[in-house]
Amino acid sequence: IPLQSAYCGAKSAVVGFTDSLRAELAHEQSRIRLTAVHLPAHNTPQFGLVRSRLPREAQPVPPIFQPELAAEAIVWAAEHDRREIHLATPAVAAIMAQKFVPEWMDRYTLGAWEAQMTDEPRDSERPDNLFTPVEGDHGAHGEFDAQARESSPLWWLDRNRTWVVAATAGVAAAVGVVVGALRRGGLNGGSRR
Repeated sequence: IPLQSAYCGAKSAVVGFTDSLRAELAHEQSRIRLTAVHLPAHNTPQFGLVRSRLPREAQPVPPIFQPELAAEAIVWAAEHDRREIHLATPAVAAIMAQKFVPEWMDRYTLGAWEAQMTDEPRDSERPDNLFTPVEGDHGAHGEFDAQARESSPLWWLDRNRTWVVAATAGVAAAVGVVVGALRRGGLNGGSRR
């Protein structure tokens, strides 16, 4: 994402570190397990605390999610054995596009330039947290509650994937029975002519 090279570099480093550590733990036959939780943009106070040189105030790239969703996924990961969790569709879409159509993704992310700024001019006098913390308790939520989503269909599917797979298999089996019966003319009691 443009304007986030250091952030993106750090996220890539975390993925590499996690994969390497996972391999080392497997070599040692450790029972420690690691889960990488891939997060989309969240409504946190960081956007009002970060030092910025943008012409307008910073914001997360939409769609924006509430921080409780990330907390829920992290707690869930601590209690379940899962290698990776992709919390929302935007993260998965970006990963897949970068793997399969990277040149297109480079051009597409140019739209993220403007999406990272509100319409408000940047307050060049506000304190930032680059060198020292900004005093006070800033809570978990940023200024984007009105736009932030509280749930993610992808996260629901991931958490319930065993049930979803079983239900899908059941529906597929039922459809197979119906189609087979229709081909044999068995559902209406008649025979094919």
